Parts: sequence; structure tokens; C-alpha cells
Amino acid sequence: MKKQALLLLTVLIVAIPSYAFQQTVTNPTSQDRSSVNSHYILNIQKMQGTIQLDGVIDEEDWLRADVADNFFMVTPYDTSYSEAKSEIRMTYDEDALYLSLVFFDVLEDASRVVESLRRDFSFGTNDNFLLFLDPFNDLTTGFSFGVNAAGAMWDGTMSNGAAVDLAWDTKWEVVTRDYDDRWVAEMRIPFKSIRYKAGLDRWNINFSRLDLSINEKSSWAPVPRQFPTASLAFTGTLQWDEPPPDPGLQLSVIPYIFGSASRDFEAGTEARYRTDFGLDSKVALSSSLNLDLTYNPDFSQADVDQQITNLDRFELFFPEKRQFFLENSDLFANFGTQTIRPFFSRRIGIDAPVLAGARLSGNPGQNWRIGVMNMYTEETDINPSSNFFVATAQRRVFTRSNISAIFVDRQNIRKPDLWEGSSYNRTGGLQFNLASQDNFWTGRVFAFRSFTDGLDQGSEFSQGVELNYNRQKYQIRLDQYYVGDNFVASAGFIPRTDFIQVRPRFTYRFYPSQSSIEQHGVNLQFNSFFAPSDFNNTDRVTSLGYYVTFHNLSRVDVMMNHNFVELRRDFDPTNTGINFLMAGTDYSWYDVLAQYRSDTRKLLRYTLGAGTGGFFNGNRWFVEGDLNYRFQPYGSVSMFVSYNYLDLPAPWNQNSFWLIGPKIDITFTTNLFFTTFVQYNEQLDNLNINSRFQWRYSPVSDIFIVYTDNYFPETMDARNRAVVFKMNYWFN
Repeated sequence: MKKQALLLLTVLIVAIPSYAFQQTVTNPTSQDRSSVNSHYILNIQKMQGTIQLDGVIDEEDWLRADVADNFFMVTPYDTSYSEAKSEIRMTYDEDALYLSLVFFDVLEDASRVVESLRRDFSFGTNDNFLLFLDPFNDLTTGFSFGVNAAGAMWDGTMSNGAAVDLAWDTKWEVVTRDYDDRWVAEMRIPFKSIRYKAGLDRWNINFSRLDLSINEKSSWAPVPRQFPTASLAFTGTLQWDEPPPDPGLQLSVIPYIFGSASRDFEAGTEARYRTDFGLDSKVALSSSLNLDLTYNPDFSQADVDQQITNLDRFELFFPEKRQFFLENSDLFANFGTQTIRPFFSRRIGIDAPVLAGARLSGNPGQNWRIGVMNMYTEETDINPSSNFFVATAQRRVFTRSNISAIFVDRQNIRKPDLWEGSSYNRTGGLQFNLASQDNFWTGRVFAFRSFTDGLDQGSEFSQGVELNYNRQKYQIRLDQYYVGDNFVASAGFIPRTDFIQVRPRFTYRFYPSQSSIEQHGVNLQFNSFFAPSDFNNTDRVTSLGYYVTFHNLSRVDVMMNHNFVELRRDFDPTNTGINFLMAGTDYSWYDVLAQYRSDTRKLLRYTLGAGTGGFFNGNRWFVEGDLNYRFQPYGSVSMFVSYNYLDLPAPWNQNSFWLIGPKIDITFTTNLFFTTFVQYNEQLDNLNINSRFQWRYSPVSDIFIVYTDNYFPETMDARNRAVVFKMNYWFN
């Protein structure tokens, strides 16, 4: 009966938008698919001369090029042209795509806002330009390139119609120049640095500008203000005079050398010294299909995770930051949801070093994308060597939707003598990703099945439905998920099993005129979990929130929650192991939260938050803040502070947890960076110091020196310490 009810709910959710979806999309041929702004056309011609990247727009090819101007305002309003005048021109030669950018100032005495010279700068705290490029005309994937007013670079891969993954880097060039009334930039993007479908004479494209002096975001092709300017559904058309050249077979080799010294004081071991080398290689089999190879990869230079105080019952999620896993990563990572992931690349190498791997990914046809990855990890004293194999395929349907399939296999090979566990775990399934042409309707439907050696009872199935309708004044969303009690994805991320979840959400926005308020609105959410065996409600959170965003970019959020939990497993509410609340007991409480974010244009900006209310069988209050001072354009000094106070019955009594994280981020030039991040975590009884020096001495070629230290805070006795040197070079 309960399975029938669940199936009926799924069918209803899928059926709700069917009529509206049919009105907004058709099923055109692959050559006819286009965005709602396809009539915004920028013609691009092959250059006749040469262009010098110097920030001076005086070459003949620039003077005869089409101009993309008359940008539309996106925020704070989307009903008029931009106040800030912008001019974009494009041309190309046999090897690269060129852009010239001219951005005129509106206010004569206003200084341009630049946070730092670091690559992949924060969008909202820099005057900047972003290019969004869809060279496959699928309106869901592509590339983004950008520059801030001081010349810092931005690049990333695009997926899901708007998401930009900034961990991806590639070779390209940009030069900026300041004038009294404008700033100018010239960009050169080699064709071999991106992937595109050969033979196409039009690409989807859009340009975005942020001018913080007048708090205005604008775009060439208009974008409704409820969507980011990165939304590929609203791109214009880049019309080539002839299809761009096919770069053919391209080979890049990226060797590295590595040296480290480390010591584990807590374990009482002697200092350990290590030298090694490794190799990454990229083989462009075509303009749209790429083979990546790696041997003995090292990820020591990856950014350190920002810690949080963990008062949750389930495992925390931290995103992938390792470069090898990032290109076309959405092909592998976009299945399920954030808490139901059949594949999560951070599982590879988390308990054993990676020896070698290969990945084939890209677009073999106009409507197809594929991804195949195989990684092999070495055996350790406590963990087996494992082979991770992942295969995905994606077929586009309608204008922007697609059907995807995935298969994940983790096979444990050589096992330590004392190791116990399954020999294999396999997961497979299908997913339909919905995106209407106008982006008003989005969502997904998925179903996965796992196969684990030694498990032959219980449910090894999971499924989910997400449906989102987003208009300018309101947004309606409904999510429903199910995970069986024996659904296992050892190469994925499944922090919780054996539940049915239903989560409807509603947002209504107001846009006052002639006011200091840009917009304000109300949010309402119901989030409920049920036990599949008897449909008993085990968790429930009802949330009512209100937000106000001001024209000066400050924001206020207030939220009230009612929480109900019936524990299905023993749980320590402090996560310190003092004692446990027993499974089967239930708890109900209210809490209220508030947060204020200051004007992000100021040299000194901050965020302050606080909350109070019940917490299981006691009470909790907390305060947290993030303070940042920038000395532009050379970096910033910041401090994150969080304090949680729990008042619980014996044996926990009163518990307090400090989390303090000062950070210094210095960008001497666009190629020379130094960062030091200190994190004191009282809950973990640890003080961590991570310092990283990076010199990009050649495009996408770096020297890293990384220092890591951990201490017992009370005595400042060292726990462990390491110094790492790494150097790589990109040959192509």
C-alpha cells in the first residue's frame, strides 16, 4: 500500500507540469534548438591582420568588428537598458578566439571595486566582466571566462544550465588597461583550450558586467532578474562567418615533481621524507572529445576545507577540489541530489593513494555526451587496493532536457589481512533532467539500484523527484526522495538511508519602487521524513522566513523553525561521545535565526548571525560572524568566528564550542599568491595552520610550497606537521 502511495505521488509530481512544459518547448531538430534570445546576434569575422594584447583597441580588425552594446540591466531592475555603457567585440584566427572589452564608468569620482588579483575571484565583490560560452548549442553546458577591473582571471566549466565550476583552469591570456573614464581588456582564448562541436557556425553566448559603483548587473542578451546572468537559456547567438577551425588531435603533458617532509608527533613516529614524480596528460581526440590520463597524481596543493561545528546526526559534505576530476565533472557528479549521490569523486583516494587513472569525456555527437573513468588506488596497511570504474551517457531531448544513465563499480582487489568488508559494490540507474526553454520549469526524476557483495536482504533501491517553477515574483518547488535500508554506494555519498522525504517550498518576492529596498520576500518550507516500513513521521521541520535585500547590497534574513525528531539510532547531541540519546525517543522544539550581511562594496564588510531556541532535550544559542577587510587589489584579511552554547541535562550539562578561523590572502601579482588559513576547532580539540605559496611562472604551470601543522590547543603540543614542495609544467 505504501509503495503504491509513493508511486502515485511520483506520477502526480511528474504530471503537474506536463501541459505547461509542452507549451514552452517543442521537439526541434538538433540544428533548430536555440535560446529564447537567439535573435540577439553578434557576427564574428576572421581577422585579416594581427592583434596585440595591450589594452589599446586600435587594430583594424577591431574597428571593423561587430559591437555588442546596449546591455540590458538585470539587477536591481530588469525593465530597462543598463546605465553603464559596455562594448564587446570578437574576432578569431586559426588558433584562438579574441575579445576586446570596453567598460565606461558612470560616476566620475567612483573608484572601481577590486578584491584581489587572485584567479577565480569572487563575483559579487569585484567590478568584472564574464563571458558565458555554449559551443555545443545544448543550452546546458559550456565554459565561462572573465576578468576583473585589475586583470585577475576567471575561468570555469558550466553545467546544469547555469552552474560554473571555478576549480577548472586552462591556458588563455588577458590584458587590462585603466583610463580616466573606462577600463579596457583584451582576451585571447586558444581553441585547443576549450571543447566544441566542429562544423557548427553558431554558438550560444552571453556577456555579463557587474559595476558595483552603481550596484548594477547587466547582460548583452536580457536575463530576468530571478535568474543568474550565467543562465544559458537566455544566451544570444555568436554567428561565425565560417565554422571555427578544428584544432585536430592535441596533446598536453603535465609532469610534476614532489618532495615532502612530515612527522606524526601524536603517534610518536620519526620524520618521514619523500620524493616522487607524477604525470598528467590530456589528449584531445577531437574538438569535443577528450582523454585525460594520470599517473601517481598528487593533490597536496588543493585548498583546505573550511571546518564547521558539527551538531548534525549525519556525515557532512565537502566539495571536490582536485583538478583531475573537474573537467566534464557534471557528467559524473550530477546524478541524484547532494545527499543521494551514486558517485562522489572524493571517495577515490580518501583512504588510499591513487596510483593511476584515465577518463574519456565529451560530446561524440550533437545530442550525446559520454563519460568513462577508471581509477586505481594502492593497498595500505588497513585498506585494500581498489578499482573504481564509472560510465555515464547523456542524451538530449526537447530543447534543454536530457536523459542520463550511470554505472559505478568499486572492486576491492588486494586486501590487508585484518580487513573485513565487501569485495564489490555496484550502483546503476537512470535520470531525467528537466529544463524548459524559458527556464521557468526545472527538475529531475531518478532511480538507482545498488548491488553489494554479501547483502541479500532489504531494499537496495533509491529514487527521487524534484520539480521547480520559478517566476519573477514567486517560486514553487516540490521534492520527494526515497532511499532503501540497504542502498549502498561506497563510491558515492549517502549519509542517510531507509527514509521517504517530502519537501514542498514556496517563495514570494516583492519589488518596491522608489525605495532603498531592492526586493524582499517570504519563504515557507515543510521538510518531512517518513519510515518506509510503516510511514511513521520520524523528522519534520517547518520553516517560515523573511528576507530584505537593499540597493546598497546589504541583506537581512530572519527565520523561525519548528523541529520534530524521533531518533532511529542512538545520538550524542554534542558529537563528542559523552553520552547518547536513545533510539525511539522523540523531541520537539522551536528556534529562531537571524543574519545581516553588510554592503559588499566597502573595504570592510561583515556578516553577523545569531540564533536561539530548543535543541533535542535542552536548549541552544549561537552567534557567528565573518569579518573581511580588503587592501585592494592585493588581497584581504578575514576572520570567521562561531560560538555554540548547549544547555543540556546531565551528563552533558553545559557545552560550548568555539570555531575561529583567521585567514590572510595576499595576491602580489596575478601570478604570485600567498595564503595562510588558521582554524581553531574546540569540538575537535585541534588547531590547524595551513599556508600555501603559489607562483604561476608560466600559463597553468605552478610552483607550490605548502606548510601544514596541527596542535593540541590547550598545551600547543604538536600533533603532526608537514612541508610539501610541488612543481608542474604544462607542455602542449
